[in-house]
Amino acid sequence: MNLTSNIELYCQYILANPQKVNDKIKTVYLKLFDDIKNPKTIPYLNKMTGEMEEVTYIFDIKRAQRPIEFIEKFCKHSKGRWAGKPIKLELFQKAMIEAAFGFIDNEKGLRKYRKVVFFVPKKNGKSTIASGLGLYLLTSDGEGGAEIYSIAKVKDQAKIVWQEAVRMVKKSPALRARLRTTINGIFFDKNDAVFSPLASETNSLDGKNPYATFADEIWAWVDMGLLDIMEDGSSAREQPLFFETSTMGDVREKVFDNEYTYCERIIKGYKKEPGGIVDETVLPIIYELDNPNNWQEEESWYQANPGLGILKSVTYMKNKVLKAINNPSSLPNLLCKDFNVRQTSTRSWLKYEELNNESEYENLHDCYCIGGCDLSSTTDLTCATLMCSVGGKIKVKQMYFMPEKNLEQRISEDHIPYDIWHNLGLLKICEGSKVDYHDVTNWFIEQVEKYELRPLWIGYDSWNAQYWCDEMKEYGFDMVEVRQGAKTMSTPMKQLKADLIDKKINYNNNPILKWCLSNLSIKSDENENIRPVKNNERARIDGAVSLIDAYVIYYNKMQEYLEYIGG
Repeated sequence: MNLTSNIELYCQYILANPQKVNDKIKTVYLKLFDDIKNPKTIPYLNKMTGEMEEVTYIFDIKRAQRPIEFIEKFCKHSKGRWAGKPIKLELFQKAMIEAAFGFIDNEKGLRKYRKVVFFVPKKNGKSTIASGLGLYLLTSDGEGGAEIYSIAKVKDQAKIVWQEAVRMVKKSPALRARLRTTINGIFFDKNDAVFSPLASETNSLDGKNPYATFADEIWAWVDMGLLDIMEDGSSAREQPLFFETSTMGDVREKVFDNEYTYCERIIKGYKKEPGGIVDETVLPIIYELDNPNNWQEEESWYQANPGLGILKSVTYMKNKVLKAINNPSSLPNLLCKDFNVRQTSTRSWLKYEELNNESEYENLHDCYCIGGCDLSSTTDLTCATLMCSVGGKIKVKQMYFMPEKNLEQRISEDHIPYDIWHNLGLLKICEGSKVDYHDVTNWFIEQVEKYELRPLWIGYDSWNAQYWCDEMKEYGFDMVEVRQGAKTMSTPMKQLKADLIDKKINYNNNPILKWCLSNLSIKSDENENIRPVKNNERARIDGAVSLIDAYVIYYNKMQEYLEYIGG
């Protein structure tokens, strides 16, 4: 008998309901369906030997459906109206499970996907899936001495998936007969296997040899350490699985944004778009609104909530949306937790959807610019900015500078990937313990000589900048002091915000500027004039301030600038 895969059924649903499925999900599942019909041979790094191999992956529907059959046969709901009833997985859940377990090496039978990233709003069954899969991998996947871990930032969060698995065991006679539960773990003695919770606050993390790891609510994680330890620890397993779940959150440029961006690049790779990458070991399943502005349109709600109408009440959603319409202060939480729209801190000047622009451009060349610079000495970043008006858009190019001596400390204390940004060419490391302002001067000179980007004026904060300003003038740059106060900065900042919201500013998807903008708060005077401040003590806003300095000049000299560029 020929079985129809749930992946194919879900693709049929996607094509029949295009408004109810976001672009990322559509791209991923159409790609998966093509992989079923046309098995791919891909290069693969064998972690055991360290050598690259070519592997052909086929889709084995029986392997794909084993965990589904296990969950529906042995696992029961523990809460709410379905408490005690067998779990019946929804189509979107079955399709994801099939994708994770069904693609195998046609020679060794090992799974292709080693990591599943499942980002979905609350009340869409992610904990239920994780708990059921944890029990399947513990008992029925054929791995001797399997170590299964539910991990999170704190122990109470780590216990959520594990405790749900404990309740499933207690409600299932078949599982109760096979498994032993204690306050610290679920044990499958027949196979020397264990399923237990683990948190980043745990003292002893090394020495783990996980077969499967379920990482929960990573939006709150600020340190990659636990993920790295668990992924590295699984290297001795032939087909480990790392299952990562989360709603969106308001912690920017930490673990979540790193994982989200990587998945986004994988999906771009499926479409062969610029910035895309190829990684056939990671399965990215991201439910979100395509357009956050459509949050009041009921049909769009399904883009982020695949379980809406079954796992998640439509009435519940209607009430929350109505509340946000009547009380705008509740909108950020609605967007974040029910529509999977990333947010900034409630203290931030800009919402994430306002500052976020993923547009990119080819390298700027041969145009008149306006510059800005925010200097620092040790702790903060230094940032140099050039902005050019091209075709009705403002294109922004930046370079950041940090002292070499502070790099490791800043990575450790800020939990920010400065080293990765350096490798991407977005951040220059200066020798010694403070930023060398000559490096900043040389960057501006390089932009003129190599790219013919000619700054007409460069705005700067006079603090600690006198000798650098004199040096820049010696090279022929027209330096304009920007007083760092509300009277000077208020109107240009308001114009900057409007242009960011309208997506008139293309900053080449620079993650450092995006992070700085998300950290930006404001302080108002008695006349409602505003100036920039950090939204918390450890935040960095230097890239945003450098852009604001340039925008002050742009605003004050707009007519003169337009005459130069023929606008």
